[in-house]
Amino acid sequence: MPLIKLQTSLQPEPAAVADLLKFLSAALAKQLGKSEAYVMTAFEGGIPMTFAGSADPCCYVEIKSIGQFSADQTRFLSEFFCSTIEDKLGIPRKRIYIEFSDAKGYLWGWNGTTFG
Repeated sequence: MPLIKLQTSLQPEPAAVADLLKFLSAALAKQLGKSEAYVMTAFEGGIPMTFAGSADPCCYVEIKSIGQFSADQTRFLSEFFCSTIEDKLGIPRKRIYIEFSDAKGYLWGWNGTTFG
């Protein structure tokens, strides 16, 4: 049930967003060692945002998954996804926040049931 959700002040072209979401889906599945069949991606663009008191382009990312993230894993994922977003959207990595959340299976519903 991994989820990666991006919120940004930028409003890229729909085709660029679709390509980015497909890339993020495959990358998150690979990085977490989980089936892409359960990965969800979401993108919200054109959101009024500031970072460090500036309205320059910025991005907030949520990454959620059932299980525990290790400190080494979140450091690696932060580097990987900040680099990806910087490359694909042009947002400097110093203007990207990522929140990692461990989810308990019984608190995540799907298909009329839960994962725990």
